[in-house]
Amino acid sequence: MKEGTIYIYSGDGHGKSPAAFGRAVSMACQGKNVVIIQFLKGRGLGDSELVKRLEPEIKLFRFEKSSEDFMSLSDEHKAEECLNIRNGLNFAKKVMNTGGCSLLILDEVLGLIDNGVITVEELRTLLASRPEDMDIIMTGITLNDEVCLLADEVTKVETMRFKKWD
Repeated sequence: MKEGTIYIYSGDGHGKSPAAFGRAVSMACQGKNVVIIQFLKGRGLGDSELVKRLEPEIKLFRFEKSSEDFMSLSDEHKAEECLNIRNGLNFAKKVMNTGGCSLLILDEVLGLIDNGVITVEELRTLLASRPEDMDIIMTGITLNDEVCLLADEVTKVETMRFKKWD
C-alpha cells in the first residue's frame, strides 16, 4: 500500500491553489477521487460550472456563507463564519476517517491559523486522523517552522517581477 504524503504550498506568490488543482486533475486522470475544501476564499469556485462537471472525481466544498473577505467582516459575522469553518474542518475529519478520497486539498487552511480561527495544534490533530495512504495538500500564505513540521514536502511560491526591456 502506498504511503500518503502531506504537502504544503505556501508563499506570497500567486499559484498555490492552481498548483493544488493541477494535482487534483492529475489524480482524477489516474481514476482517483479528490475532495477540495476551500477556506477564506469568499465565493471561491463553488458556483463554477466547470468544477461541477469534474464531479464525481473531484468534489469541491465551501462551508463559509459570506462572499466577503474574512478580515473585513464584523466581529459578529466573523463568529458566525468561524462556526461554518469549523463545520468544514469537521467534514475534512469525516473524509479522512472514512477514507473518502485519495487526495484531500485544504485550500487556504493555513490562513485559518493566521486569522486565529484554529491553532497549529488543532491542525496537527486533524491531520493525525488521515489514513496512511491519503495525500493531503494544504495551502496558505504564511509559513512557520511549526507548520512545516506537519508536512512531508513544502513548496514556497513567490512572485518575481522583472523590468521589461523595450
